[in-house]
Amino acid sequence: MFLGTYTPKLDDKGRLTLPAKFRDALAGGLMVTKGQDHSLAVYPREEFEKLARRAAQASRANPEARAFLRNLAAGTDEQRPDSQGRITLSAEHRRYANLTKDCVVIGSVDYLEIWDAQAWQEYQQAHEESYSAATNEALQGII
Repeated sequence: MFLGTYTPKLDDKGRLTLPAKFRDALAGGLMVTKGQDHSLAVYPREEFEKLARRAAQASRANPEARAFLRNLAAGTDEQRPDSQGRITLSAEHRRYANLTKDCVVIGSVDYLEIWDAQAWQEYQQAHEESYSAATNEALQGII
């Protein structure tokens, strides 16, 4: 399970050091793709394959499903962390997530998200109150 918040730096070559506690789970390969809210999603290869297969089962007659599948497949890059636990984020991924030097890596249970530090701070400020006030009705089946 991927949990917690970490603040690695992006180096001049576009490399990001993954949190040490997640390296074993990602050592067999990982997939970096565009995530929601202009973040990046990092999946263990096996988890990504499950997601991609579910997405591929959607009706291609549905324009939203087609667009999602196209963007998912076209926006994904397979990586293997180097011996220091670093991955190289493509220029397109860095642009999409507006990544500069200061990044935040958060656990999202079955995958990681990579955020620009300022964007993550703004997201948290905008959504903290709704998290605190969430009701059972809004979170049916979760809590």
